[in-house]
Amino acid sequence: MPYQSPGTRRHNVQFGVGQSGFVGVEPTRIPQRILDAIPGAMAWLSLGVVILAAIHVPMLMLFGASLLALYSALRFLLAGIATIIGLRRVRAWHNNDWPQEYRRRRTETSLPLDAIHHVVIIPNYKEELSTLRTTLDRLAEQPNALDNVTIVLAMEAGDPDAVTKGEILKAEYERLFKHFFVPIHPKGIHNEMQCKSANQAWAARWAKRQLVDEMGYNIHHIVVTTMDADTLWDKHYLEALGVLFATDDQRYSAFWQAPIRYHSNVWRINPFMRLLHGYSSAWELAYLAAPWWQALPMSSYSLSLKLLDNSGYWDADVIADEWHMYIKAYFKREGDMVLRPIYLPFLASATGGSGIWDSIKQRYRQTLRHAWGAKEIGYTVSQSREHPYVGWLPSFRMTFRVAHDNLLAGAGWIIITAGTQLPALMHPELIIANRYSLPMIILQVSFAIISAMTLLFWIVDVRIRPPRPPKQAMTRIERLQTALSIPMLPTLTLVCVALPVLQAQTQLMLGVPLHFRVTKKV
Repeated sequence: MPYQSPGTRRHNVQFGVGQSGFVGVEPTRIPQRILDAIPGAMAWLSLGVVILAAIHVPMLMLFGASLLALYSALRFLLAGIATIIGLRRVRAWHNNDWPQEYRRRRTETSLPLDAIHHVVIIPNYKEELSTLRTTLDRLAEQPNALDNVTIVLAMEAGDPDAVTKGEILKAEYERLFKHFFVPIHPKGIHNEMQCKSANQAWAARWAKRQLVDEMGYNIHHIVVTTMDADTLWDKHYLEALGVLFATDDQRYSAFWQAPIRYHSNVWRINPFMRLLHGYSSAWELAYLAAPWWQALPMSSYSLSLKLLDNSGYWDADVIADEWHMYIKAYFKREGDMVLRPIYLPFLASATGGSGIWDSIKQRYRQTLRHAWGAKEIGYTVSQSREHPYVGWLPSFRMTFRVAHDNLLAGAGWIIITAGTQLPALMHPELIIANRYSLPMIILQVSFAIISAMTLLFWIVDVRIRPPRPPKQAMTRIERLQTALSIPMLPTLTLVCVALPVLQAQTQLMLGVPLHFRVTKKV
């Protein structure tokens, strides 16, 4: 099926009037500094409003905060339902016969299954050889590895051992895959950050030149999977991806995403951290499975090389490469984008440390880096203005989706936490007199729902964890820490989630750059 760019599919906005009635005139650009300040400004404005309201209208403040708490609790409830739906789909997908599934799905517009070629990009920086070997071992187990998989081990010139590690791994693994490339991303390129996005953009362009321009591969038949260096794919992920890509009429306007589970090192991290990471895994599965939410790519995902090439690859100055790339492609395609779930979970390593405090510090750094995704609010707003022919409703939906989670984690957290605590601290007698009022009842119901869903997430995570190593018995201290992890979750969420989110959003507001750091894994 020939690929058509958005302009040839619908209308040319440079000349004349598009479907939305817009005449092709370059809109006035909003300075990026102002756009970046949106989430931080909202957070600090919320704090100021909460303090004033707690002083002057405490019950009104309490009522507003309780409504937002109820909204969050209902989201937890929906996430719990979606998690159960997702787990059922995971079980069903594990029983799939993928060649048979291809025959069932195949239509006149489907591609031949044996024509699909996989390019797997592994951006890495100062990763241990043992980590990369484990990752490549899992990829070599894919049924189509030898015939249809190209590995692109994307090294960084800033890593002094990059060349040596690349040569060692190529010698060990080249025979297990169709091709094994080891491009090295130069350091110091103008307007680039030292980050995953820049590395994988360099590697993808390099691979396209090798495979398409020099070897003659058909770009319409290539699907790219980009991943973290410690991602362990399900053994049938690429097989399933090939079937879905070949039979999807929207293959050139789609991302594919599998749910993430932080279980690669679950028995080697601090017990306090297990529930926090299990909590994250549950939410990612819920977003994929819920028909009422729009999922966005996370960590490791796939898309066609044609879509990647047409969209201009990843931008080289971005931390949140997954969301940014999806948003970029979304507007390039005039809103004609979908994210397809693949219910074959992949394993990832949770952040670790030498003790509880080091573990907390590492998780704080990881959340700080992830929270830099708040910058995508401004990017989505600017893309909406630069592509008005997309239409106001699709643009609004994407902007709302990107802003929602970031603002809820920043300004929303302040309103719920400070908005329920400050009125009680400043006017204890008023709160006691109104302890049976509607706001107090709403808060109690919200707390009960969130507690129940937290317990559900914990139970789910315990049941799906890989078996504990036989020689690693649970100690008394570990039992105690495991028992305390649930009541400690609010405190851990404050320290490891809320505070780094607020720091990231404040840095964005003040124009203080984030220095990319790879967090320590166990």
